Amino acid sequence: MSESKIILVTGASSGIGEAVAERLASEGH
Repeated sequence: MSESKIILVTGASSGIGEAVAERLASEGH
């Protein structure tokens, strides 16, 4: 679970990461 958070935080700084973060959140991660 901590790895997923690292991926989200790292990716959130870019537009693609933001979209991925939203998708993961909607999937329940």
